Amino acid sequence: MTEDVPDLGSETPAPQVEKAARLALERKARDVTALDLRGISSAADWFLVVTGASDIQIRAIAEHVIDTLKSEGIRPGHVEGIQSGRWVLIDYIDWVVHVFHPEAREFYQLERLWGDAPVHHFGDEADPA
Repeated sequence: MTEDVPDLGSETPAPQVEKAARLALERKARDVTALDLRGISSAADWFLVVTGASDIQIRAIAEHVIDTLKSEGIRPGHVEGIQSGRWVLIDYIDWVVHVFHPEAREFYQLERLWGDAPVHHFGDEADPA
């Protein structure tokens, strides 16, 4: 029996993470960043961290990601914060989407907390090809 072992040398996000990033960008999310936690954390392989400008936009981003992926058969295991709109956590078990209000993102500083994780930026902040 062979075990699937992730390629820890690759910084390219999993296809579902890339899809979620594109969906967030469709709702004008900012600072769309994937953190590669493989080999660093057993909690998840990827964190996708995005920012919305308002509670309404944060909810719209989260709902767009959830609804679109659900229509493709990808359902979250758990969702928190959708009503408050300050920080929505969408847990897909192997990867997690964090949709933050700017002040909440600054307060929690996930990129700094997981500073050892390779980073991939999407949208305007994307690494030049």
